[in-house]
Amino acid sequence: MAVLIHSLLLTSIYFTLSCSATSNNGGFTIDLLHRDPPSGEARFRSIRSAIDRSFSRKSSLLSKISNTKIDSVDATVTGAGGEYLMKFLIGTPPVEQLGIADTGSDLLWTQCLPCRQCYKQNSPLFNPSKSRSYRPVSCDSKECQDAGTSFCNEGNSCSYQVSYGDRSHTAGDVATETLSFGGKIAFPKVVFGCGHDNDGTFSEAESGIVGLGGGSASIVKQLRSTTGGRFSYCLTLLNANVSSKISFGSNAVVAGPDVVSTPLVKKSPDTYYYLTLEGISVGEKRTDLASSKAGFRPAAEEGNIIIDSGTTLTFVPLEIYQGVEAALDEAITGVKVTDPQGTFGLCYRVSGGQGIESPPVTVHFKGADLVVEAVSLFLEVEDGISCLTLVASLDLPIYGNLFQMNYHTGYDLVKGQVSFQNTDCATLE
Repeated sequence: MAVLIHSLLLTSIYFTLSCSATSNNGGFTIDLLHRDPPSGEARFRSIRSAIDRSFSRKSSLLSKISNTKIDSVDATVTGAGGEYLMKFLIGTPPVEQLGIADTGSDLLWTQCLPCRQCYKQNSPLFNPSKSRSYRPVSCDSKECQDAGTSFCNEGNSCSYQVSYGDRSHTAGDVATETLSFGGKIAFPKVVFGCGHDNDGTFSEAESGIVGLGGGSASIVKQLRSTTGGRFSYCLTLLNANVSSKISFGSNAVVAGPDVVSTPLVKKSPDTYYYLTLEGISVGEKRTDLASSKAGFRPAAEEGNIIIDSGTTLTFVPLEIYQGVEAALDEAITGVKVTDPQGTFGLCYRVSGGQGIESPPVTVHFKGADLVVEAVSLFLEVEDGISCLTLVASLDLPIYGNLFQMNYHTGYDLVKGQVSFQNTDCATLE
């Protein structure tokens, strides 16, 4: 199987509204369009930046898991490539906003007027005083408690403050508003953060963050009575001009004879989606987790890996990585080289669009075996150097979005499972 060099993941992808279906249970679909990737040296700088963010994001997620008392949300965001931006309308009359879609956080927030400090954004800032449906949330309300990082301000209304792993931050008021998609489906009284003090490494395209995590403040949970607690996405591999998709409700059902599912494991914090990793195979050579350990959780305990749309790379326990690297090293014929920046353990020299011949790699979750797309295994991180995108982790295993490409991935919070269907996402309607 030829592993093609591909940097699609490391380009930004925008959610543009298609609302291709509307039904009684709130099913709707949103298109994901690829931003044109940079070329030349800028392309490799973008790749390295996305790689660096994977490591800082992993550290931030681990920090939140390790703390028994949560004072802030830790998740790294940045304005470069590798993000997924979701367009939505907020307020009455509606104002269009574009936020980072993030399965690793819960609260939806957007920059608001008046600004004590705001970073520059392309779209107009949301002005709550101009909206007929804006309502502040009181301090003693369940909505304030669900926001997770909230406290009382002088007016006895609810405020929030969030710090991120890259020293970005947002602070403002917790309120409810009408949220809509394409003007066709409107959801009233959605809890969100109206940010009046925001700064950091956000890009001008981003107005904030759309939390798709499993916590109470997430829009997945807030819209559950309408969407049934279901959402799915399908990230394309091939033509960057072909849209990927994210769906909610009835449109998010992943069905068919070839669908495999694995349980979602409930753990604290409930923001993250925990799965159970059992091992990884390279061809016929399988490496399983030892019974004594599995990264930050014992192997005997379920929920030993997080699936995360915001992390580029895939991090696995050291014992798994060593087995995979050894098997690939034995199977691949090529000129091995050292990653100049020391990030990756297995790299090869490539030239002229050359591919790398590799046996299939299969990730074994509980009840679900996923063959990783060839283009997801190796990435040209510098001119002429292609490296394995699997990385050893001594603490927090994460199943990153590069390995998820060309899988229709569905989350069902009611059934408590994640389903996968190997799909040419470029043809998914």
